[in-house]
Amino acid sequence: MEGNPPIMRRSALAAVAAIGSACLLVAGCSKADDNKNDDNTKSAGANAATKDVVNASTKKGGTVTYELSDVPDSFDPGNTYYAYMYNLSRLYARPLMTFQPGAGEKGNTLVPDLAASKGVPSDGGKTWTYKLRSGLKYQDGSPITSKDVKYAVERSNFARDVLSLGPNYFQQFMAGGDKYKGPYKDKSAKGLSSIATPDDTTIVFHLKTAFQEFDYLVAAPQTAPVPQAKDKGVDYVKNIVSSGSYKFQSYSEGKQAVLVRNENWDAKTDPLRKQYPDKIVVNLKVNAETIDKDVLAGDAIDLGGTGVQAATQAQLLASADKKAGTDNTYGGRLVYMAINTKVKPFDKVECRKAVQYAIDKVSVQTAEGGPIRGDVASTVLPPDIPGYAKSDVYASAGNKGDAAKAKDQLKACGKSTISTNISARSDRPQEIDAATAIINSLKKVGINASLKQYPSGKYFTDYAGVPKFTEKNNIGLIMMQWGADWPSGYGFLQQILNGSAIGESGNTNLSQYDNKDVNALLEKAIGTEDMTARNSLYTEIDKKTMDDAVLVPLTYFKVLLARPQNATNLVSTAAFSGQYDYLNIGTTKK
Repeated sequence: MEGNPPIMRRSALAAVAAIGSACLLVAGCSKADDNKNDDNTKSAGANAATKDVVNASTKKGGTVTYELSDVPDSFDPGNTYYAYMYNLSRLYARPLMTFQPGAGEKGNTLVPDLAASKGVPSDGGKTWTYKLRSGLKYQDGSPITSKDVKYAVERSNFARDVLSLGPNYFQQFMAGGDKYKGPYKDKSAKGLSSIATPDDTTIVFHLKTAFQEFDYLVAAPQTAPVPQAKDKGVDYVKNIVSSGSYKFQSYSEGKQAVLVRNENWDAKTDPLRKQYPDKIVVNLKVNAETIDKDVLAGDAIDLGGTGVQAATQAQLLASADKKAGTDNTYGGRLVYMAINTKVKPFDKVECRKAVQYAIDKVSVQTAEGGPIRGDVASTVLPPDIPGYAKSDVYASAGNKGDAAKAKDQLKACGKSTISTNISARSDRPQEIDAATAIINSLKKVGINASLKQYPSGKYFTDYAGVPKFTEKNNIGLIMMQWGADWPSGYGFLQQILNGSAIGESGNTNLSQYDNKDVNALLEKAIGTEDMTARNSLYTEIDKKTMDDAVLVPLTYFKVLLARPQNATNLVSTAAFSGQYDYLNIGTTKK
C-alpha cells in the first residue's frame, strides 16, 4: 500500500487491556496540560513522537481536524489502499486484527481488534480460525456477526469490477477463490464456501496454500464487518455503517467527511480506542501549503502523512525551536520508478538497464527535499523490512548515474534514443520535482521522457494503475511510493511484484512484472514457517527483481512531520509509514 512497515510479532493484548491512560501506552511520554492552550509539543524535542507518546492526555471533547491535499481513493474500508486510510478507517471500521498504538517499531505490534485473540492456525497454516469478541454492535445497536466479516471479505476481494481499489490477497489465496464471482453476481446465501461461519462469533478461513502471516492479512480494513442488507456496492461509501468508536455524521464526496461519537460503541469490547474528541472533521482538496500553515498553527493534522512541503521544511530546520516540534522517521517505504515492461522498448531488459544506469539519484534525493526526506536507495526492500540485504546492482560514482554504461545498454537494446512518458501525481510537488530530475538525467543519454500528471485520488483507478491506459498512452515510466501492507518481506513485495496481483484497474504492480520464478518464490516464502528461511527467500526475490531491472529504487523514504499544537496523544508509528497513529488523537482546545 501507499505505506506500512517492519517487525514485531508478539501479541500485547493483555498489556493494552490493562491500560487506563494514554500515557501508559509507552514509557516516558510527555504530558499535556489540559487546562492550557500552550504549544506543549515543542518542549518534547525533535523526533520525540518516534520514541514515545507526545502530549499524552485523557482529556475528552473538542474537534480534531484532518486535511488532505487531494481526495482519498475511498472511505469505504473494503475499497481503499492508501496507508492513511488504513490508519483513519479504524475509527469507524474495526478489522479482525490491528496494530497497537506505539512509537516507531513498537507500533508494529499486532493485536486483536474485532477478534478476541490471534488466529488459531491448523492444517500446516492452511486453515485459520478466529472468535469474535462478545457484545459487538454496529452504530444502530444491531449485533456484529461473523457472517458480516465474511461478507466484507467477499465484497472487497471478489467483486473487482465494482470494488477494485484494495488488494486482492483473499481472492488469490482462498480455496476456490478463482471461481467465486463475488456477492453482487452470486446471489446465493452460501457465498464463498472456503470462508465458514459455524456460528455468529466464529469465522474460519480455508486457504489453498499455507499462509504463515495470515494474522497480518486480516489486519487490513477489508475484514471490518459490513451488513449485507446495508451494502450498496460502490455507493456504500455514502452510508457506511460504523463498527468503531466513531460514525459518519455527514459525507460530501470530494469535499469533507465529519465523524461523531458512536453511542453504541462499548469500551468494554475495545481495549484500544478511547473516543477522546467529540468530533473529527476531514477536509479534502486543501492546498498543500495551506495544510502546512494550519498544522503549524495547531489547527489541523496532515492526513496524508507525507510531511511538510519544501519551503516549510527549510523554515522548520532553520530554527532549533521549530525543529523541536518535528518528527523525522523511516516508514518502511520505498520511493521508486516502475518501468513498464509492456510498453516498448522496455519489454527488453537492456533498455530497462539503460534507465537504471542513467539516473542521477542524488538529484532525485535533492528534489524530494534532501537526506531528511530519504536515503539513496538501491534495493526493492527498505532497510527496515525483513529480508533486506545491502546491494547495488547498478552502482555509480556518488550515486550520480553512469552515462557511459547507460548508452552501452541502449546500444545492446538496439536503440540510440527512446521517446516515452513518465507519470507522477499532480498534487505531490516533491514527486513531480523528482520526476523532473529523472527526465533531466535520462535526456543526457538519449532517453526523452515527457511528464504526465494525474491526481492521487484517481492515480490507480484511472491512470497509472490501469494497464490498458498506460500502454495506450506510452507511459513507460511510472513514479511510485510504496510501503509494506504488513511488516514483512511478503507484505512489501507481493502486490508490486507478483504477476497474479496485476489487475485491470487499481493495479499496483505497475511494471506488470510476471516472472514465474519470482511468483514461485513468493508462494514458497509465505508457506515457510521458519522466519529466517522465509526472510532469505525475500532477499532472493529482491535480487532477481533488480537483475530484471523492472523498477528503479530512488530513496528509502523518510517523512518530516510537524506536530500540531494542541493535538494530544501523538505517536509516530511504523505500522502506518511513520504517520501519527490516528486512533486516539485528541485536542486540548475547548
